[in-house]
Amino acid sequence: MLKKIAVATAAVALSAGLVAAPAAAAPADPGAACVQAGIGTLKSLGLLQAAAQKQIDYSTLADPVNGPIFADLPEGSYLSLGQVVKLHKTNPDLFAWC
Repeated sequence: MLKKIAVATAAVALSAGLVAAPAAAAPADPGAACVQAGIGTLKSLGLLQAAAQKQIDYSTLADPVNGPIFADLPEGSYLSLGQVVKLHKTNPDLFAWC
């Protein structure tokens, strides 16, 4: 019984540490923060896997005035995830979440 309590206590302590870890590990680089926000946006929309497979037409998310991607992209703008990550670092002003 004592062993079960010790294991449960350790699990709670570990999970509390893991919850606190992301805040402490937040990137100091604004470009990295922008990339993380973009990945979070793709995850929340359920589009991360499609983005990784170059299956998102980013023109459907682009509007130069209203965003969320502030650009005028032609239909069929299928970009690799690497290209999108690079844009987050070089042109964060293109993305509403940055």
